[in-house]
Amino acid sequence: MAFSKLALTEPVLKALAQEGYTTPTPIQQQAIPFVLQQRDLLGCAQTGTGKTAAFAIPILELLQAQKPLGPGIKVLILTPTRELAIQIDESFAAYGRYTGIRHTVIFGGVSQHAQVNALRQGVDVLVATPGRLLDLMQQGFIRLDQLQIFVLDEADRMLDMGFIHDVKKVIAKLPAKRQTLFFSATMPPEIQKLADMLLTNPAKVEVTPPATTVEKIEQRLYFVAKKEKPDLLLHLLQNPEIKSTLVFTRTKHGADKVARMLHKHQIQAAAIHGNKSQNARQAALAGFKNGAIRVLVATDIAARGIDIDELAHVINFDLPDVPETYVHRIGRTGRAGNSGLAISFCAAEEKDELRAIQKLIVKTLIVVEDHPYTANAHSAAPPKEERQRPGFRQQNEKHHQQKNEHTQHRLQQRPAHKPQQGQQQGQSAARQQRPAQQQRSAQQQRPAQQQQRPPQQSQRPAHQQQRPVLQKQQVQRPPVQKVQPQTGDTASKWVKDYPDDERW
Repeated sequence: MAFSKLALTEPVLKALAQEGYTTPTPIQQQAIPFVLQQRDLLGCAQTGTGKTAAFAIPILELLQAQKPLGPGIKVLILTPTRELAIQIDESFAAYGRYTGIRHTVIFGGVSQHAQVNALRQGVDVLVATPGRLLDLMQQGFIRLDQLQIFVLDEADRMLDMGFIHDVKKVIAKLPAKRQTLFFSATMPPEIQKLADMLLTNPAKVEVTPPATTVEKIEQRLYFVAKKEKPDLLLHLLQNPEIKSTLVFTRTKHGADKVARMLHKHQIQAAAIHGNKSQNARQAALAGFKNGAIRVLVATDIAARGIDIDELAHVINFDLPDVPETYVHRIGRTGRAGNSGLAISFCAAEEKDELRAIQKLIVKTLIVVEDHPYTANAHSAAPPKEERQRPGFRQQNEKHHQQKNEHTQHRLQQRPAHKPQQGQQQGQSAARQQRPAQQQRSAQQQRPAQQQQRPPQQSQRPAHQQQRPVLQKQQVQRPPVQKVQPQTGDTASKWVKDYPDDERW
């Protein structure tokens, strides 16, 4: 089926043709007719199946049919991450370039000045993250009383990131009469409960079962010792066929560490995670898309919204703690019907995570044994207390302990001095041990003039010792005169008139 069979108007079809879209994906083919019928929709589909176009295209059609549009926000799209929000806004710009529908995106981490200016100019479609949306609503810059369509995208990720309470606050501000579109890759009980609360007699679209991987993605597994993972990554990147790859780490510190290691070996790489500024994240993502950066190292949260159709390789440098995260990670490749390759590194201490992943996807990953780092791959992991490196506080305490021991040892080597009776504080023992006659003889040798010193007197001349007190002269100034305003003046002026004498 082609897009022309979905009852779309010419402006949208023209924009889709320029984007190279001719045939809708399964979720687009099923969801677009229901949205055009203004029904609530529950969409369950994994990442990379075209969910954004599945709701963006029919929303543009519905708004076009209402032209001219009145003031107020008509569509709100709530999404968990900044990158995904920017991607959705870019999709509306691409699909609606000939419709004249006004849209903007708001998210945290940057100044709100430009976002507030865009809202004041008027917006039909608003793409937002929960935190910044609630902030601008409390400041009075956003009103949702004219809302017609509400889209909740990546609902399961909202739950994982702790945004579910913010989502409920936003829902409480929405009009009761609206169309709601609900999309999620997985359907845990909490998400199903939220969907039942939001939707009214919804149409359900489920393209693939939850938490399954795309068949065109080849999944390979490399057993390797944890300390040899960087060497294995460099070994794989020697393959010229890997032109660009997305590398996932478990932590932000790990992402920075891998990026620095790649830079050290003359490989263009950049890290993207929550601690990076929005400008740095956008610059890294833009460099990765245009080919200036070969390797993009990312954490799970920051990788949401990376939508690159030509991305063929994804490498799991660390296996995720949550099995469902593995499905989202490898879903960054094999998009839009293309094939992809997902490579995972597994250390001895990560075998529990591997078993959970294979149980979830009901598939055994292909193990690659032909690589130069298999010798220590299956060695038993050291105990947890041995794997932990001493922190700064432990190292500091050890340093002070060694310093105190050294000080005590030096004190023990010094000769002991017993204080004599009558020794006063601040006097040395040698001074106390001097005979009284010796002390008296030393005093007798001093000249009599030094023993009895006369009180010092000031050596200043008499005319300098007593200076006359200068009195401040009072300068008489003329009184301030009020000048009456002339005809046409807007306010009265006060002028200070000083005499024209030699001082000025």
